[in-house]
Amino acid sequence: MSRPAQTSVRSVNYATSPLLASKTPPWRSRFAVALLALAFLALLGRAAFLQIIATGFYQAQGEKRFVHRMDLPASRGRILDRNGQVLASSVAMPAVQLDMHNFAADINQRRELARLIAMPLPELQAKIDAGGLGVVVLRRQVEEPVWQQIRALGIKGLMTTSEFQRRYPEGEAAAHVVGFTGLDGAGQEGIELAYQKELVGHDGARTVVRDRYGRIVEDVGDQADPVDGGDVTLSIDSKVQFFAYQRIRDAVIEHRARAGSIIVVDTHTGEVLALANYPSYDPMKRSHLSGEQLRNRALTDVFEPGSTMKPLIVGWALETHRVGVDTMIRTQPGSLVVGPLTVRDDHGYPQLPVWQVIQKSSNIGAARIALMMSPHELWDLFSSVGYGQRPQIHFPGAVTGRLKPWKTWRPIEQATMAYGYGLSVSLLQMARAYTALARDGDVIPVTLLKQDHPAVGVKVFSPTTVQEVRKMLRLVAAPGGTAPQAQTQGYSVGGKTGTAHKSEGKAGYAANKYRAWFVGMSPITAPRIIVAVMVDEPSDGHYFGADVAAPVFSQVVQQTLRMMDVPPDIDLKAPVIVTQPAGENF
Repeated sequence: MSRPAQTSVRSVNYATSPLLASKTPPWRSRFAVALLALAFLALLGRAAFLQIIATGFYQAQGEKRFVHRMDLPASRGRILDRNGQVLASSVAMPAVQLDMHNFAADINQRRELARLIAMPLPELQAKIDAGGLGVVVLRRQVEEPVWQQIRALGIKGLMTTSEFQRRYPEGEAAAHVVGFTGLDGAGQEGIELAYQKELVGHDGARTVVRDRYGRIVEDVGDQADPVDGGDVTLSIDSKVQFFAYQRIRDAVIEHRARAGSIIVVDTHTGEVLALANYPSYDPMKRSHLSGEQLRNRALTDVFEPGSTMKPLIVGWALETHRVGVDTMIRTQPGSLVVGPLTVRDDHGYPQLPVWQVIQKSSNIGAARIALMMSPHELWDLFSSVGYGQRPQIHFPGAVTGRLKPWKTWRPIEQATMAYGYGLSVSLLQMARAYTALARDGDVIPVTLLKQDHPAVGVKVFSPTTVQEVRKMLRLVAAPGGTAPQAQTQGYSVGGKTGTAHKSEGKAGYAANKYRAWFVGMSPITAPRIIVAVMVDEPSDGHYFGADVAAPVFSQVVQQTLRMMDVPPDIDLKAPVIVTQPAGENF
């Protein structure tokens, strides 16, 4: 039997290896140590650079990715009516955003997101593609239920911030007073624009750390709280405003007119209780607005005031003792030639006492009385009641009107101004001018802000003169006057109608286009309110102020005085309505 083969292992003597036994040069080991030292120094320098020298840059870079500054928007101040009723307020609403650094969504999520924010899918995709790594705002002022549906989609990088949307509870009725704001919250029309500084607040800020999913991890530093804007309390009574708006709207529709305006003024304080125009608009729905809807005609439109000028002319003639109440004014033969103009009355009277010049609205009588005065004297009268002067009311768009310098007046112009041609005024100016007749002869400024004290006026007439003129104005609304339709139940009224052809520039006056007014006050013995009504271009066959504007005056007076708890001053019985004779004018 043979022995197994023995495995032979050859021993290696490392000590005798030529490679290991060779002598290493000293510079090699020193070089290796030097390299290690340099590497260590480089790391140490880099660490020092990052920790000491460049710390601000890298902290900023880190903050840019994880630390975010969140604006805390301030709420815009409210606009309130005189009784605290909200006319405009701000409601917090989400704004949908995407943090593109963390954004991820499949096609189904994107399609559903586009549907919820009412955006075409290609437009949404274009916004996402153009967003880079920043923040993309998809939709502002989203309703809360819609935001909850969007949030439920589970889209990564989806964020929201809080914004404020302006709400206008009174809608069309108060639109021309309150106005509206843009998406940025700045006022663009009405009180929103006029009192921008008072209403706007100051935004705050909050610095937070967000994780990669956009969730807030912690707050950094102190939070600056927002300061909300201040409230503005108007003189407007929302109930009076709504009723006045309904009545002028109904009159415009009934008479197929182009437009209409109405103003209600408190004679004690000069506060505007209502200012309404039609056509109007909803401040919450402005996508298809026209200039016709936006125009605040009561303040921005000027027109020749027609026969509403006659009480002022007669009042000044009484004040200067040129005439008395019963002074007879010759009106025969139904016309008066002044230069190239022939002044006419629709009904010929041989002569009229001064009080009937107002009751019957005689153009000839008013012109004869005006020609008793000097141009400078009449100009002073018109200016003193605010005609040709910019209204002292803090509201955008309030116009001056037109009153030519008295030195340029000719007798023909002096005569026509007596019955309202040759100058132009706004409805607001007309209402203010009548405060001189509704009070003790002093004209007062009007305001859209609530006042807690009586107004201080400028004396134009004496109390005695005013009492006589008010008696004449009462006869206008009585049987035999030009506007018995202005009567109302329970309250005595007085006022003046006006009907004027519309000017068409160089073409002169339109033959079949009119403006109709009624400006009056109630109760006539101690007036508490003035109501001025204008209807532009009625086209249903009725265009006299008595037919178109006086009924609106009657309805608004009755409702407003009841709302103000003013006690009736006459027996509560139906007013006597007298049918206006055919052809009766002014």
